[in-house]
Amino acid sequence: MRQSMIPFFMIATLLFGAENPMVLQFTGVKTNHQDQEVWIHRDIPASCINVVIDVQSIFSGEYAAKNVPQECQKSFVTVVGKAQPMMIEEGIKTVGEVEVLAFIKNKLGQFPYDYILVDSRKKDWFEQMTIPSSVNIPYDEIEYDDKSPEDFERVMKLLNFQKIGGKYDFSHAKTALFFCNGAWCVQSSNAIQKLIKMGYPKEKLLWYRGGLQDWLLFGFSVVKNSK
Repeated sequence: MRQSMIPFFMIATLLFGAENPMVLQFTGVKTNHQDQEVWIHRDIPASCINVVIDVQSIFSGEYAAKNVPQECQKSFVTVVGKAQPMMIEEGIKTVGEVEVLAFIKNKLGQFPYDYILVDSRKKDWFEQMTIPSSVNIPYDEIEYDDKSPEDFERVMKLLNFQKIGGKYDFSHAKTALFFCNGAWCVQSSNAIQKLIKMGYPKEKLLWYRGGLQDWLLFGFSVVKNSK
């Protein structure tokens, strides 16, 4: 196991703060294993640092075969983004694939006006593939912008909240389950954090941490959307 780290990641302490556990994936953790000192870190070759996080690079549909049939394996880019914690913060429930399926069947299927499955990625990602029944609310549209007020109006309509007298009214807000590209993707957590700052009830926010990458890993269905 290599004992040195890519210098690029050593600046992470300055960027994230020494007390933030998120920084550990970049600075590394020192421990002992069988009386030997080991430095645990994300083993990211220098050639991977500049991999572009875009539709073509991440979900290309490439399959890899070794000792099992080709159709039983998929290959994913594994060294991009930032590994997310298991919980965004206290009060926000993190869910897995089984819970997403139950949400789609028991909540969306029966109470579509009270629940919503949100793909918080930008439009080009959503158009390439997404989880069936999801609605695209890009994370960067969950803030009012004078240049495109219609985007935020759409967000309020989809999540069923409004602004009255300068304050947001979430009394009829939907319970929303957010996801993005994977456990290394920050878009869904950013979307949730923005809503929390606005006062959105935490008990009405769910987070599928694994996102599209885990969804595909387990072989669940996806749909493509027309541009």
